[in-house]
Amino acid sequence: MLGPGKPIDTERWFVVCVNSLGSCKGSTGPASIDPATGTRYRLGFPELSIEDVADAAADVVRALGIEQLACLIGNSMGGMTALALLLRHPGIARSHINISGSAQALPFSIAIRSLQREAIRLDPHWNGGHYDDTHYPESGLRMARKLGVITYRSALEWDGRFGRVRLDSEQAADDPFGLEFQVESYLEGHARRFVRFFDPNCYLYLSRSMDWFDLAEYVDNSPAIDARVDGTQADNAAVAAKPDTGISTDATVLAGLAQIRIARALAIGANTDILFPVQQQEQIAEGLRAGGADAHFIGLDSPQGHDAFLVDFARFGPAVRNFLDAC
Repeated sequence: MLGPGKPIDTERWFVVCVNSLGSCKGSTGPASIDPATGTRYRLGFPELSIEDVADAAADVVRALGIEQLACLIGNSMGGMTALALLLRHPGIARSHINISGSAQALPFSIAIRSLQREAIRLDPHWNGGHYDDTHYPESGLRMARKLGVITYRSALEWDGRFGRVRLDSEQAADDPFGLEFQVESYLEGHARRFVRFFDPNCYLYLSRSMDWFDLAEYVDNSPAIDARVDGTQADNAAVAAKPDTGISTDATVLAGLAQIRIARALAIGANTDILFPVQQQEQIAEGLRAGGADAHFIGLDSPQGHDAFLVDFARFGPAVRNFLDAC
């Protein structure tokens, strides 16, 4: 997707990729050393929101001396971050591509991530976030990763890729309730490779930041937004809950998106995505259009679910290339 001659063509574009604040891959997060104590922050790290991640990325752009980005691209959580960045830092980009992102976390996604965090926290070795390499919440993080991988792909792909094929006798576990099917073995191998690759506390912080994200919270209480009327309201008028109720509606999400000012935008999603359903990318395009953007939506028939943008370059690549060619 990225490189010379590829959809994001590095012979034409200077690409800046910012690691998320709170991650353990270069930016400061719970696994970083607190200079005040000389030990890891762990749960002493401040609460983290998508907005914090966006503000940190904006600081990087300014530090590099970039006045305006030609295009801001965000995938998944990065799509959330990109929307927050555009809203909180007007004019930071001329255009935007949102891939499998969303303007708010949906209940299903929140429920899955809640289970992932619970799996980590219930591992005795998590120890309130005070683990080390010897006593490490490997089982909890492994289970969290398995849950995630299941939602990153679609049932269609699981069926086509594994079917009901069983493991060979020498591969099957001795445990009577151990691994029996190839799909189980795939999840186990994927999870074991991940557990020492990502810090559990960072996982918790980043997971929760996505649950908290909701652009509807940026909507004010003006009559045009919350549709408050005195009982003579037309039957088809949209009623939007005010942010302080803790409830958001499609109307408030669209109103939040409409506050973003961007010239051009493209929202792309996979029709089989259950974690960030394709309706959310369609909503992004609709909301940005309401704010004056030349915004379009493309729903792709990829069988690979949420992870499609990571692997289905044949479908996602042309959409990205065509948009950037017009920049």
